Amino acid sequence: MTTSGVVLNFVTMALYATLIAQAWNILGGFGGQFSFGHALFFGTGAYIQAIAQMQGGLNAWIALAVAVAGAGVLGLCVGALTFRYGLKGSYFALVTLAFAEVFRILATSVSFTGGGVGLMVPLRESPANFQFASRSGYLWVVLAFVTAALLVTCWLRNGRFGAYLQAVRDNEDAARAVGVNPFRIKVAAIGISGAFMGAAGAFYVQVFQYVDPGIAYGSATSVEALVGAIVGGMGTLWGPVLGAVVLHVLADFTRNLFGELPGINMVIYGTVLVLIVMFLPRGIAGIGLSARQLWAGKGRAHD
Repeated sequence: MTTSGVVLNFVTMALYATLIAQAWNILGGFGGQFSFGHALFFGTGAYIQAIAQMQGGLNAWIALAVAVAGAGVLGLCVGALTFRYGLKGSYFALVTLAFAEVFRILATSVSFTGGGVGLMVPLRESPANFQFASRSGYLWVVLAFVTAALLVTCWLRNGRFGAYLQAVRDNEDAARAVGVNPFRIKVAAIGISGAFMGAAGAFYVQVFQYVDPGIAYGSATSVEALVGAIVGGMGTLWGPVLGAVVLHVLADFTRNLFGELPGINMVIYGTVLVLIVMFLPRGIAGIGLSARQLWAGKGRAHD
C-alpha cells in the first residue's frame, strides 16, 4: 500500500463518501423513500461517539458500537412515526429534513453536546483507542464499513427482504395484497440505513476529532449522501460507489482550482445532479443499459 498521505487521504475520504451514499441507497434506492435529512443519523452517531468517550468514559471501539446501534434505533423510531401515518414522497422527505433541523437546534442548545462550540475528542493516539498515526489505519476501518454496506446491498438485491422492500417501493398496494407488511419493511430499512449513517458519523469524529451541530446535522452531509447515490445509480450495488468517487474527484479538482470558495461543493453537486437527471436518469451505473436501449430504439426506427 502507498505511504503517500495525499493518496491515503483521498482514498479514505472517497470510501467515507461511498459509505454515506450506500447508506442512503438502502432506503432511497431500494426502498424508494427519499430522505432529505439523513444527516439526522450521521449527527447522532457522531455525537454518541464523542459523548460516550468524553463523558461516559467508554473505549472508542465500544463507543462505535453504541453509536451504530443508537443511530439504528433512531432510524426505527423515525420510521415508526412517519410510516405509521403513511408519509411518503415529498412529505417524508420534508419530515426527515425537519427532524435533522430540530436535532441541530437541540444540539446547539444543550450543554452536553458542547452547544454551538461543539466537542473536541482528546488526542490519545493508539489503535486500541481508534486513533491511528497514519491514514492507512482509518482506511482499513472505513473499507470494512463499506464492505459491510455492499454485503447488505447484495442481500437486498438477492434476498427475500430485499424483494419485499423493492415490491413496496414499486407498488405498496400490490405488495400488501400478496401478504407483505409495508410498514414493517420500511421501518426495518430505515433502521439499517440509519445504522450505516451512524457508523459514518462515528468514523468522522475519530478522523477529525471534532464535531459541532453544523457538521453533525447540517444539510451538506444529507446532500452528499443522496447526490452520490442518485448520480451513481439508485437501487444498484456499485452505483453509490461510482457516484461517490466521481463527486469526490470533482470536489477535489474544484477545490484545487478555486480554493476553499464557500458553497462550491453544493454548486458542483447541484450541477451534476441536474445533468444526470436530464441525460442519465439511471445514473452512471445505468450508462450501459441506457446505451443498449437507445441503440435498440434506433434499430426499431430503421425497421
